[in-house]
Amino acid sequence: MAILQVSPTRMNLLGLAKKIKTAKKGHKLLKDKRDGLMKEFMKLIKEARATRHEVEDKMSEVSLLILKASRSTNPKVIETVLYNPDVSIELEVKEKNIMSVKIPEFSHSVTGEALGFNTTGISPFLPLSIQTLQDALPLLLKLSGMEKAVEALAKEIEVTRRRVNSLEYIMIPNLEDTVKYIKLQLDEANRDAVVSVMRVKAMIDKKEREEKMLQERV
Repeated sequence: MAILQVSPTRMNLLGLAKKIKTAKKGHKLLKDKRDGLMKEFMKLIKEARATRHEVEDKMSEVSLLILKASRSTNPKVIETVLYNPDVSIELEVKEKNIMSVKIPEFSHSVTGEALGFNTTGISPFLPLSIQTLQDALPLLLKLSGMEKAVEALAKEIEVTRRRVNSLEYIMIPNLEDTVKYIKLQLDEANRDAVVSVMRVKAMIDKKEREEKMLQERV
């Protein structure tokens, strides 16, 4: 540990004692925050994993339906339907706060009709794949929000962890070592002062004895 460059005075001693008290309080608050963030992080990871499985199942279902549709429908027709839908999607992003961490929340609104095309000569699997994909969109947005939240929480946990470690292993020990150093210096100064007083008193006593002896001779 390191001794801070401060003068060994009682005023500095009191100031450092206050800093230690404040640092320990901040350390506890940051540890509580770190633990709370970890709890939210692990909860979110579990939810995101479950949501990802749902999304993967939906997308696998969509792929399978498109594959089935392609067996009886011209690929160009499928491409036209999939890439030129008569529908628009508006995305809205809001934020919520988890322990001072801003977490995005996505929502959407749909305008138009994704299944409004002419189905003549088209495999029934194609509209079904589009409907399944449309049903999967809220899950996709939910998963996107969760993954962004996980990323934000992970960064905040790392920052908080570093602050906790800095206080626990550097700042507080340095302050405490400096307080010990100042106390030793003050104790030594007090001892020196006592010794000096004793020496002065001894000199005064000696002088008084000598003066008394002279007076008695006279």
